[in-house]
Amino acid sequence: MLIFIGLGLYDEKDISVKGLEAVRAADNVYAEFYTSRLMGTSVERMEAFYGRKIHLLDRSDVENDPVWLEEARDGDVAFLVGGDAMVSTTHLDLRLRAAKLGIRTRVIHSASIVTAVQGLCGLQNYRFGRSTTIPFPYTSRGKRIIPETPYQVLKENLNRNLHTMLFLDIQSDPLERYMTVNEGAALLLEMQANASEQILDGRLAIGIARAGSDDATVKADLLVRLKNFDFGGPLHIIVVPAKLHFMEALALVTLAGAPPNLAVEG
Repeated sequence: MLIFIGLGLYDEKDISVKGLEAVRAADNVYAEFYTSRLMGTSVERMEAFYGRKIHLLDRSDVENDPVWLEEARDGDVAFLVGGDAMVSTTHLDLRLRAAKLGIRTRVIHSASIVTAVQGLCGLQNYRFGRSTTIPFPYTSRGKRIIPETPYQVLKENLNRNLHTMLFLDIQSDPLERYMTVNEGAALLLEMQANASEQILDGRLAIGIARAGSDDATVKADLLVRLKNFDFGGPLHIIVVPAKLHFMEALALVTLAGAPPNLAVEG
């Protein structure tokens, strides 16, 4: 059996009791940390706390050639991921491939950044639209390329009066790098400039850093001001709200330090 186990938000102690029991009982334990990371711990600390050796997988091991899946035919294989086990489409694809191979699967859920963000800033969960990721720019034929999909998703959500959660890129090759709220905000404004539009001018946004830790940072202000706010270490995420319910407006002032003149009921 292949057992997908969510590890939670920040460190090795965020795993559920059920998840920990499954890790300790598994025949082999694998993990991938390219879709998300537990920034408050290390593999060594996880191994010490879980009492098991953890075999790290890279993207190709999971998405291209998961030969290790064969071990789940006759034994129990624990597959560890940051956050909740099924938020990433990568993990759903792996589960479907296992099912196609006749391998039974099980999912043990855990805390997810998707729900943690809503709890930290006070926005209502049913008012979120499609989420998206802001990737790092890249160079093609000597030209700097900024993918425009995040900006288009944001516009579509705002047109439908829905909040937008914007995940920020994690890069591991050639160097480990985590996009900050500051970089993400600057890229959104650059996308807007490329489109010759002004929908983000005067727009309230929320930056969140290190959700699940004791020193999580939550700050709401104009998107242009978030470019210069010090959020500290990773991981970071951006939320751009649509029109606010009066309770959401109050929550952003109280929980995220939003200027009262900006966090107004829509």
